[in-house]
Amino acid sequence: MKLSYYPDTDSLYIDLSVRPSAESREVSEGVVLDYDSEGNLVGIDIDNASQKLDLTEVVTSQIPHHASA
Repeated sequence: MKLSYYPDTDSLYIDLSVRPSAESREVSEGVVLDYDSEGNLVGIDIDNASQKLDLTEVVTSQIPHHASA
């Protein structure tokens, strides 16, 4: 997963997969879900992110970490 913030547009994109987006659906004002060709969620785009989210801190909890060999 990858979080990318774009200050010039105040948008946050959350990449959930490396698969390309084939379809997008706006689920609420300024929140767009991207799906691959099989219907799997691959990304989330949030416009006006600083007004909708607290961008000062990112917290992860109980995320499994696998060390590479």
